[in-house]
Amino acid sequence: MKNAIFTGMATAIVTPMTKTDIDYDALGRFLEFQIASGINAIVVMGTTGENATIEPVDQDKVIRYTIEKVAGRVPVIAGTGTNNTAHVLHNTRNACAAGADAILVVTPYYNKATQNGLITHFTAIADESTVPVILYNVPGRTGCNLLPKTVAKLAEHPRIAAIKEASGSLAQMVEIMALCGDKIDVYSGEDALTVPMMAMGAAGTISVLSNVVPAQAVAMTNACLAGDYKTAAALQCKLLPLTNALFSEVNPIPAKAAVSAMGFGEENLRLPLTPMEDVNRQKLFDEMRKLGVNV
Repeated sequence: MKNAIFTGMATAIVTPMTKTDIDYDALGRFLEFQIASGINAIVVMGTTGENATIEPVDQDKVIRYTIEKVAGRVPVIAGTGTNNTAHVLHNTRNACAAGADAILVVTPYYNKATQNGLITHFTAIADESTVPVILYNVPGRTGCNLLPKTVAKLAEHPRIAAIKEASGSLAQMVEIMALCGDKIDVYSGEDALTVPMMAMGAAGTISVLSNVVPAQAVAMTNACLAGDYKTAAALQCKLLPLTNALFSEVNPIPAKAAVSAMGFGEENLRLPLTPMEDVNRQKLFDEMRKLGVNV
């Protein structure tokens, strides 16, 4: 491992909002809840944080606020990726200056890129960054798959430290591990695959699920890290219905509904995202109650 940024469970946090601004009071309370629940790292301004529709100046403010609020208690990883390399470089400079412990950079979406283009894109970002870089592969959302051989080439860069792998393919994750060895850490980007991926050697998960049940999610990854895969597997199965409910509509719509119902801000989203449909909301809340979450 390249001095792992974190091991275990990291929450890709939602961004609480008022109708016109960021709800910093709710964000602060939510960060304290996450840390008190034992979470191992915070990812701010990722997909779950609605980074695609939050203005750059507000993104920077949210990242800075999160870093100041967390105050070094756990690593803070800032999402800086877009489909414009120049914009990513700008975001990365700001996140580094703010004191982020690492950055998370998604593959370019819509315009996509060739594999050679991806190497050039991520290399430029890693050259600019002063902190470790986590690649983020989520082809279901971006239409762009970061292939294992490409990851292996990027892993040679001293600041490319990890990949959040959310292709949904265990075979692809295994191939990354086979090609890269200890040159790069792998994090699961699929909550439903946390235990299988950690059983293969993944360092942990960057999670949507842990927005809602952080303590139980941490218990699952702690069991994996302790080699107790029987306990971990039981927790994975127990949490699966909630995991499915959190992806019954496009992320982060269900996560925002859940966190709002838990008392961390109103259920406001930025268009084109809209509030959760009632039938799915009821199923989500039912699963939360089964796990002891008050809604």
